[in-house]
Amino acid sequence: MAARDRAAFAEFVAARSGALHRAAYLMVGDVGLAQDLVQEALTKTYVAWPRLRDIGNAEAYTRKAITTTAITWFRKKSWYGERPAELVPDRTGVGHDDAVAVRASLMQALGQLPPRQRAVIVLRYYEDLTEAQAAAVLGCAVGTVKSQSSAALAKLRDLMGDELDLTDLITEEGVLA
Repeated sequence: MAARDRAAFAEFVAARSGALHRAAYLMVGDVGLAQDLVQEALTKTYVAWPRLRDIGNAEAYTRKAITTTAITWFRKKSWYGERPAELVPDRTGVGHDDAVAVRASLMQALGQLPPRQRAVIVLRYYEDLTEAQAAAVLGCAVGTVKSQSSAALAKLRDLMGDELDLTDLITEEGVLA
């Protein structure tokens, strides 16, 4: 790879790795696994970098690599068991305990979704992709995204009941509050 291409890739990584890591975390629910997932996806992107016709599509390529790799990992391993929770911060505000409980419930409920449904929820409601964009990332039809989204939201509603309100859990920066 030419030095110019390496510099462009390094610039891409520096600019977008935070957002890519947040999306990966929502897909796998574990900080360490998310870091591994982003690293794997960036390795695939680095290998494909010289073949990318439009560097502007690098994030979409990497997002697709994250999604397909996460789905593959879930199929190969049984990650559906319990995981230890992160420590609760010392500082709390009014209603903080309830908000933390709802977020923890959401993460647990997301973990109970099949990998493809979880990916659809992350892409549609966290990454704010259109159905067509999510379908392109997943390599499926728009109708599949619609049906997977509908099934995933129904399961989340069953699991969480009235607690489920995705808009309250996503901040202006696009991360879980």
